[in-house]
Amino acid sequence: MKSFGKFLAAASFASFAAAAVVTMVGAGSVPARAEDAVIASIKQNGTFRVGVDATFAPFEFSQDGKKTGFDIELVEAIAKELGATKGVEWVDIDFKGLIPGLMANRFDMIASAMYITEERRKVVAFSDTYYPGGLVIMVKANNTAVKGPADLEGKTAAVQIGTKSVVHLKEHFPKTKIVEVETNAEMFGQVETGRTDVAVTGKPAAKLYAQTHPTVKVLDDQLTTEDYGFAMRKDNTELVTKVNAAITKLKADGTYQKLIDKWFEAKK
Repeated sequence: MKSFGKFLAAASFASFAAAAVVTMVGAGSVPARAEDAVIASIKQNGTFRVGVDATFAPFEFSQDGKKTGFDIELVEAIAKELGATKGVEWVDIDFKGLIPGLMANRFDMIASAMYITEERRKVVAFSDTYYPGGLVIMVKANNTAVKGPADLEGKTAAVQIGTKSVVHLKEHFPKTKIVEVETNAEMFGQVETGRTDVAVTGKPAAKLYAQTHPTVKVLDDQLTTEDYGFAMRKDNTELVTKVNAAITKLKADGTYQKLIDKWFEAKK
């Protein structure tokens, strides 16, 4: 559940990033970019600068030397809506450096499977939710006994050690027998072989696995919801507005659903 690791990494330095940015801007070493300068730059240069840590499939990863994934294709579509005739200028950076990099004007948006959290909102502005993550339930494809969270009582659930799944089940489903394993592969294997009734894990990992393993399925009724958003500087309100408008348009014209089907539902 790499998303959880990303959350911890970013949350731990969010306050530091905010303080650092205030200090740097106050000292004049990193001047705040004018609110309308980002849109003007896109129109003038034809490129949209976006920070990414391309190590988290199916959102963003490298394949055959090229970036691909749900975030990558969605942002490329958004860039067209913003008038970026030359496309996206991807800036590679470790996840923990994304927010500081954004605030230092190295790029103008973060697209890297980032959860929208209150801690991060203190530092950056987020777009509208572009993908609802969270914990989900995986079962065998022919399982009819478990249709949602209400059916977990008395069942066995495979989870990865040290993840949110363990805590959530212990707090909310004390009568569910938890089987803790080391890796995602072991966890999914527990379900496929019938050693546990379900697996509880992050939605992206579950969806990605189910794409290539038709013997399992992911239930629609989620245990939790944690929204993903694109992060921008707070003073770039025009950019936030235009990105949100682009997301809305791409949902309305079917482009968004095609990407969902491709990357999460194994539909071409």
